[in-house]
Amino acid sequence: MKESHLIKHPLRTSGVYQKITAEDAGWTHLNMEARLMRKGEVWAGDTGENEYAFILLTGNYTATTSKGRWQTVNGRKDVFKGIAHTLYLPRHTSFSITAESEVLDIAAGWCLATGDFPARFKTPDEAAIEIRGGDNATRQINSLVEPGFACSNIIAVEVYTPSGNWSSFPAHKHDIRKLDANGAVIEACLEEFYFYKLDSDKGYAIQQVYTADGELNELMQLRTNDVALIPKGYHPVVAAHGYNCYYLNFLAGSDQSLANTPDPDHAWIFNSWKGIDPRIPMVKAEMNNH
Repeated sequence: MKESHLIKHPLRTSGVYQKITAEDAGWTHLNMEARLMRKGEVWAGDTGENEYAFILLTGNYTATTSKGRWQTVNGRKDVFKGIAHTLYLPRHTSFSITAESEVLDIAAGWCLATGDFPARFKTPDEAAIEIRGGDNATRQINSLVEPGFACSNIIAVEVYTPSGNWSSFPAHKHDIRKLDANGAVIEACLEEFYFYKLDSDKGYAIQQVYTADGELNELMQLRTNDVALIPKGYHPVVAAHGYNCYYLNFLAGSDQSLANTPDPDHAWIFNSWKGIDPRIPMVKAEMNNH
């Protein structure tokens, strides 16, 4: 796929409101789905040849699987009220996720697995928080299924960008696998979803996707529950003034790595920041308990 795509969400009160398969996207590895569920509703399935990362957006659930049983008791009221619970399920795992709250909002990313790994339930306090950037490019990254996580290929992180700030900036790309002289990956070839939530129905973010040769150069306006597909190229984001921005990234591809190459035209900005935006961190694990 040469072009990026913006997938708008249908208006609904329950059921699947986003589902994008690798076939839909025209690529090889990555799939995602997001569901709204009412109390007592069940999402049942089997991972098959895939590994899954379930990310709790709002509410609480019980997960009964062939690899174990887990339950959340402090799910956040929305993505701006705490950090995600994460459930990783390896291939050949049956699962049944039951909504325990009046509303459950949950997303999953999955890709083909090449190995067998233990299931893992990761609580909000286990998610490492990284403050990245500076000045009005400060943002918060929560590691959910981060590089080094015991899995085949899937990666999931959630990112918070305060009103008016830039994110994923200076822009980077990860569309060609590159190794250094010692054989270490210095750029992975990854497919990526940006799944958005804003803290107001009127809020939005702007995302650009572009390549150095100009073959791809698109600007998209993203609102809550919209998804941007990143097949290649650099992909910066800016949160509209007055609206805080959240996005969940799912990635998969050549390596379980976030190794990337910054746009050389803007790499000087890394050394220009004078401080950290005091609004960061925007969320902490302790907020889940309030």
